[in-house]
Amino acid sequence: PYRVLGVGRGSSQADIKKAYKRLAREWHPDKNKDPGAEDKFIQISKAYEILSNEEKRANFDRYGDAGESQGFSQHQHRQFHRFHDGFYFDESFFHFPFNSERRDTSDEKYLLHFSHYVNEIVPDSFKKPYLIKITSDWCFSCIHIEPVWKEVAQELEALGAGIGVVHAGYERRLAHHLGAHSTPTLLGLINGKITFFHNAVVRENLRQFVENLLPGNLVEKITDKNYIHFLSDWRKDNKPHVLLFDHMPVVPLLYKLTAFAYRDYLSFGYVYVGLRGTEELSSQYNINVYSPTMMIFKEHIDRPADVVQAREMKKQLIDDFLSQNKFLMVARLTNQRLFQELCPVKKSHRQRKHCVVLLTGEGEKFAEAYEAFLTFAVANTKDTLKFVYIYNERQPEFADALLMDEEKYRGRSAVVILERRNNAGKIAYKALEEAWQGSKEDNFILLDLLDQLRTDPGLLSSETVVADLNDELAPMFLIRWFYSTLDYISDCWDSLFHSNWREMMPLLSLLFSVLFILFGTVIVQAFSDSSDTRDSPPSEKEETAAKTEKNDVSFSKESNSRIPKKGFVEVTELTDINYTSNLVRLRPGHMNVVLILSNSTKTPLLQKFALEVYTFTGSSSLHFSFLSLDKHREWLEYLLEFAQDAAPIPNQYDKHFLERDYTGYVLALNGHKKYFCLFKPHRSGDEGGTPGSCEDYDASLHAEARGKPSCSPGSRSIKNKLHKLSFWMERLLEGSLQRFYIPSWPALD
Repeated sequence: PYRVLGVGRGSSQADIKKAYKRLAREWHPDKNKDPGAEDKFIQISKAYEILSNEEKRANFDRYGDAGESQGFSQHQHRQFHRFHDGFYFDESFFHFPFNSERRDTSDEKYLLHFSHYVNEIVPDSFKKPYLIKITSDWCFSCIHIEPVWKEVAQELEALGAGIGVVHAGYERRLAHHLGAHSTPTLLGLINGKITFFHNAVVRENLRQFVENLLPGNLVEKITDKNYIHFLSDWRKDNKPHVLLFDHMPVVPLLYKLTAFAYRDYLSFGYVYVGLRGTEELSSQYNINVYSPTMMIFKEHIDRPADVVQAREMKKQLIDDFLSQNKFLMVARLTNQRLFQELCPVKKSHRQRKHCVVLLTGEGEKFAEAYEAFLTFAVANTKDTLKFVYIYNERQPEFADALLMDEEKYRGRSAVVILERRNNAGKIAYKALEEAWQGSKEDNFILLDLLDQLRTDPGLLSSETVVADLNDELAPMFLIRWFYSTLDYISDCWDSLFHSNWREMMPLLSLLFSVLFILFGTVIVQAFSDSSDTRDSPPSEKEETAAKTEKNDVSFSKESNSRIPKKGFVEVTELTDINYTSNLVRLRPGHMNVVLILSNSTKTPLLQKFALEVYTFTGSSSLHFSFLSLDKHREWLEYLLEFAQDAAPIPNQYDKHFLERDYTGYVLALNGHKKYFCLFKPHRSGDEGGTPGSCEDYDASLHAEARGKPSCSPGSRSIKNKLHKLSFWMERLLEGSLQRFYIPSWPALD
């Protein structure tokens, strides 16, 4: 690596970085057309990766041998540089100790077997994501990634993620079940679904991969504007709400993993205390901005039910804190699972647990009875008692089994003390004699019954069998069907591109056969329709229209062949209002072709743009827009930084940089895949230009009416910028244009 970058072993990090930038600029494949530029650029990047990391640099200085391990020739590079399913491993600069005594045995505790994976790992993936490595013996790349894997595995395991290792030589059945056909293969498992890793194996990429496995709506960003609405949702969600106050601008991965594990019990919010707009929130709850603070809110949003504060939040501390606050003080029974957790079956006389159930209704009419029950529950909370409530209208079978449809409870609230006897639904219970109104007398009666129950379990004299509770919060059938369909399509897509192609050949053969038959049918039908139209005599309306056309002003041949007689090209301005719908959230497979113009060049450029792209308006996947350079120059220059040679690197002493003319540039933007293709304006002096021609609609009208061309030299040169745009559009539809990828779309302010 020292030889590649041209630095000495005693060079500082600043010298190494300076040498890397100089060489990377010189050997970048997009700028250097030398056939070996790409290989040289990879060597430069790999050398900088080693020398910029002090630990890797020290290991190389101690154990490396530049004369043997730096394969800089074409032959050596082909020998050592290998690609594995979309992510690369370069064995350069390293020795590979295949001696079993020197191999790292830290993976042994993570080894998976088929039965263990199916029976334990897959169900557990609904509580935490798993990062799984498929390895084998005599695998150069497996040994190469061991240091990174070991570091990331220890870090993610401490945060709450699951780690697994599959040895393909001993667990072929499991490796085939996971879809791994080569080693090493890295994949993620969450909610029983497998996702393959296809990037360079470095710590940052692996952390980001695990974070991307998690759903995006686990943690809500909370500020002064929305915290009251967030905390007030406890009644609708039937969950306590958790707020984490921290000085990190992004939500920590530990907190996201915790939110995924407890998503069925708690709702999570994150407050960035360093952000403007959170001062009121921090002041109201007296937050120490220098230490992470976690608060749990239940029925009362003005004060937290529990608080924990620590200089460094650990997983064990958070788990202990949340496991003690998984339920509201008086939770609503919305499904059978919640009923079983809050009111478990009696296992022995010493492990009796009773549930005090308020059977009530919805609306203001029953609010007073509920508030009185809540106050009683807060004052009499015990480990052996759980206070819950249900809505009679939503759980009618449960309510009828306990109240026997008695008239005195009709339209009123009732309180029942019960104990589950078995999992088949058998319960012992006793109902208060009168309806619950929340008066002091009702409180004394209920308290007296609970005191008697501690000494006399036989107080629950009535028995009945209740059916399973309805799942009130379950999504509708159509929504479940829609999500299932999306998962199935996603699985098919992954299988199509990442499975063994030999296994996919029968399916692909059938697919292409069907497409060929359909395509042939459409072609035959199109030719038959065109021949029928050509043979049929013209109608009276068409003859009349033809006569009328002859009386109109005639156009020049060149203009008449390019200008559409029917319809028009719809070109909308790209603004901050329609930016999200027209680009950021553009449907997959659709592209927005954007013309860059200024106020002074708007009219001639739009006329020429319409002529060039009209033949492509039949494609429903293409949208046409224009962007004002006077308003959004910074947005355009940010985008062009990702296209080499499209925009120069700005120099703070360059007076003409801000005056650079981008009018006539055309960008084809793919919002879903985050890339764009670039059309640079045609120069008037290039071959094929027609500086003397005037090809737009207005010009042809003036030429015919006055007998001389009407386009000025300035207008002619502006229109010539879009010369050959139609050929560029053809290459765009073919997919042969160079694509420039960006990490995310910038805001259009």
